[in-house]
Amino acid sequence: MSLDYTVDHELSDGDEHIHNAWDNSLDPILTVEPGEVVRFECRDALDGQVGPDSDVEDLATASFDPVHPLTGPVAVEGAEPGDVLAVEFLDFEHKGWGFTGFMPGEMGLGLLPEDFADAGLHVWDLDDGAAHFVDGIEVPLDMFPGIAGVAPAETGEHDTLPPRDTGGNFDIKHLTAGSTLYLPVEVGGALFSTGDCHAAQGDGEVCVTGIEAPMFVTARFDVLKEKSITQPELETTGPFTPTGADEPMYGTAGIADDLMVATKKAVRHMIDHLEAERGLTRGEAYILCSAAVDLKISEVVDAPNWTVTAYLPESVFP
Repeated sequence: MSLDYTVDHELSDGDEHIHNAWDNSLDPILTVEPGEVVRFECRDALDGQVGPDSDVEDLATASFDPVHPLTGPVAVEGAEPGDVLAVEFLDFEHKGWGFTGFMPGEMGLGLLPEDFADAGLHVWDLDDGAAHFVDGIEVPLDMFPGIAGVAPAETGEHDTLPPRDTGGNFDIKHLTAGSTLYLPVEVGGALFSTGDCHAAQGDGEVCVTGIEAPMFVTARFDVLKEKSITQPELETTGPFTPTGADEPMYGTAGIADDLMVATKKAVRHMIDHLEAERGLTRGEAYILCSAAVDLKISEVVDAPNWTVTAYLPESVFP
């Protein structure tokens, strides 16, 4: 998608532009007028602890204290509590690599920590619109920020891991170039920050990472006085499948009386399928699920059981 814009401000990923918690007492590193465009340089989610030459031990021993280096905050002139900040994402530029991995099961992270005692890691080469996996498998690139948000009204430092009313770590993979994110403003200036960028991700991000990648994010800001929301909203053209096309998919259904249990069943069934039919190890299958499998809630009305379905496009295989 080609969008018309001129960058008004550029922010590097230098230490002076990075923070690791939501905190409305932080001084803005930049103040912009509505309509201005900012290009953010964003570090990866683990702040350089995993790199292009890393092995699984680097991930297994990575520190999560702190995690999520965010670039910002940026204040927007005229934004007041009760307003809505509109963030139009104009462009994303990766730096040629990314990683997807899962942590040791004892850490309790991801959807299936009980299934994977040991950590797993894949470092992806990113080029020509694709991320390269094992056995010639390619995942299409659709870049977006895993974290985008504004400062909450509540005082103090707030963890970046859970998403919040004011945005944050919601991992909405449809916030691609051309989309607009709407955030409820709770403090003067809004204080917008972003980071945790993903080159691609399946809906669910099941192993706790998408294709994590350092990246440049370009966005235009506006302040909406007539709009009122209490949690994030967005406008997007997708893509709504991992490839952006309606095409042959393989799906696995998880059925249970609890949506989380149904979700785990759907993903476990997909891992079984990838191991049996595609020759992947279970760890490789888990990573591919996080990068390219979309979870959908198929029904929540046929009590006592609900259905979650996992979909993988056949075209990722050579």
